[in-house]
Amino acid sequence: MKHGARGERQQGKTHVSAAQAPSLAPEIRPGQSIELLKELHILTRDGKLNQDSRRKLKQVYHLFHFIEELLQDLQEQREDGASPQAGITLADHGAGKSYLGFVIYDLFFKQSPSGHLFGIETRPDLVQKSRELAQRLEFARMSFLNLSVAESMQAGELPARIDIVTALHACDTATDDAIAFGLQKQARYMVLVPCCQAEVARALNSGKALSLSRTPLAELWRHPLHTRELGSQITNVLRCLYLEAMGYQVTVTELVGWEHSLKNELIIARHTGQRKRAAAQRLRAILEEFGLTTLLQSRFRLPEGQPPMPADVA
Repeated sequence: MKHGARGERQQGKTHVSAAQAPSLAPEIRPGQSIELLKELHILTRDGKLNQDSRRKLKQVYHLFHFIEELLQDLQEQREDGASPQAGITLADHGAGKSYLGFVIYDLFFKQSPSGHLFGIETRPDLVQKSRELAQRLEFARMSFLNLSVAESMQAGELPARIDIVTALHACDTATDDAIAFGLQKQARYMVLVPCCQAEVARALNSGKALSLSRTPLAELWRHPLHTRELGSQITNVLRCLYLEAMGYQVTVTELVGWEHSLKNELIIARHTGQRKRAAAQRLRAILEEFGLTTLLQSRFRLPEGQPPMPADVA
């Protein structure tokens, strides 16, 4: 990895060295800004972790572990000449308080000579606080945009293409919005942790009586609790099939142990440019089986008769 970013002044910033780490908390990664962790209220002013902040830090670090591999892969491609030499771009969709974005910038972008990280959030107060924190820490290549999904797709503040799109605990349809954004920006990678998937459950519930008369499978969502759980499962299955149909290789794994969070599914999509017709067919079949075909127009719009995108869209 190349090291640069000389323009970002490091004086006055407290970081963890190998000698210091044991005196703080063993969970903190070497090179991590202690000032940042305190500003994010992950560390107390005396450098301690409580139970809640330890859980939060573990989740962010575990997700960063996956994202770091993708960032390094992109950087190696650029150094090898396999991709253009433009800096890596990452958009954190539904950034919230930007825990993830700040940690990614601190541990990766700050050490790189170029690249930019964008935090996209609809709540203006959170955007303003993140801007102020980035300015205090002199994270110069970090921008926060107060935009909706539709606005972010057309916003001039964002480049035409984004390398990596992340969405951590994106609630209900916000994960689908992040996917739509990633497709529009021809993202090389998408890293998604869905949360509170309710849209499909509502659709299942609205047609429950008809489904019960049509198929015994409707027993899977006859009870409200099962409707919610099955709706969540179906939602993520549909998202994975949709990504495969749109030219991505998909991996699904756990984010952290179930004892830390019930919203634990991590979806990593890597662009290959090879759209899978079988995935599109299965997506349609599942939507038809569960009476959800209206989602083909609102959430899972499949291309008709279009050639696949090239494998390298960088």
